[in-house]
Amino acid sequence: MRIYAGNLSYEVTDDELREIFAEFGEVASADVIKDKFSGQSKGFGFVDMPDNDQAQEAIKALNGKLVRSRNLTVNEARPKVPRSGGFR
Repeated sequence: MRIYAGNLSYEVTDDELREIFAEFGEVASADVIKDKFSGQSKGFGFVDMPDNDQAQEAIKALNGKLVRSRNLTVNEARPKVPRSGGFR
């Protein structure tokens, strides 16, 4: 299951995000999303957990949890919506 983790402190790293979720089971990947120009965290990320039961447990336990002085927003990630845009 792909999980959205929002309201992250800008100091949270991929490894720290992985550690937070690993407490609840196997983590296939953990990525903090960064600005492509500055490299600065955007304050959210995604975690992939192969076991849905473990993922649901992590969502329940971590949503609202205080990490680095911020209350996390954790839920199942929604599918990516294709965006139109750019120059025509």
